[in-house]
Amino acid sequence: MTRSVSESAARRRFGALVTQPDEAIDLAEAALLIACEEYPDLDLHACRAQLAELGAGARARVAPERGLHGKARALSGFLFDELGFRGNSDHYYDPRNSFLNDVLERRLGIPISLSAVYIEVGRRAGLDVEGVGLPGHFIVRVAGQADLALIDPFHGGALLTPGDCQRRLDRIFEGKLTLDDGMLQPCGTRQMLMRMLYNLKGIYVQAQDHLRALGAVELLLLLEPACYDELRDRGLLYAALDCYGRAIHDLNDYLERAPRVPEAAELRTTIETLRARQARVN
Repeated sequence: MTRSVSESAARRRFGALVTQPDEAIDLAEAALLIACEEYPDLDLHACRAQLAELGAGARARVAPERGLHGKARALSGFLFDELGFRGNSDHYYDPRNSFLNDVLERRLGIPISLSAVYIEVGRRAGLDVEGVGLPGHFIVRVAGQADLALIDPFHGGALLTPGDCQRRLDRIFEGKLTLDDGMLQPCGTRQMLMRMLYNLKGIYVQAQDHLRALGAVELLLLLEPACYDELRDRGLLYAALDCYGRAIHDLNDYLERAPRVPEAAELRTTIETLRARQARVN
């Protein structure tokens, strides 16, 4: 029988998964459950089998290599040269770049989704791989007993020096941000998932796709229930979808938790407008 997960079941499963300690959260499963928002009948088992197959192929190429950098180059060569994974510079904001199943199928992604592939395949090949959330960019690091390799999956798995990382920051921030050691520290799984969902939310909000943006916010709130800004944004999305009662509830809840925010007066006006609309509907 095909092992698939419906949308509502996927959200419940995601919620249960992310209540665990960070180190216990399965990145691949969580990322695939995010994709279930768009693909409710996604076959998770088939996607995981695909990752296992990639991991076996990577292990065969990584194992003979000596030294951490040699192993990292072998993994990059397998994923980016041999299999053709690459950054989708032409259509960066295509939502499919953020869904792990699509990235595996199309071999196109953005920095964080390609980093997720690198992490999952690298771990299956026996490497210690973690994400690194640079400001405005995402890379990975492969750690050894006495060595460290930084890799940029969006740019063909290139090996990076700290100087290379600074040059990437210079391009993004026009020389106004200086790299420090803290920026190269590993990023936890929960942080990666938050960043994936913020990307999707931003894409959907820009496209005024309120329903899909709402789905991303729902998952963000499962990840971080105390993220009050997402409570506000959920209320505003409900308002855009004419769900007046839910919008009023969320916006009131937000103002109770954060009564002194700069937009408080504006939100109270919004609530009164929504109440008037709700009364007309009823």
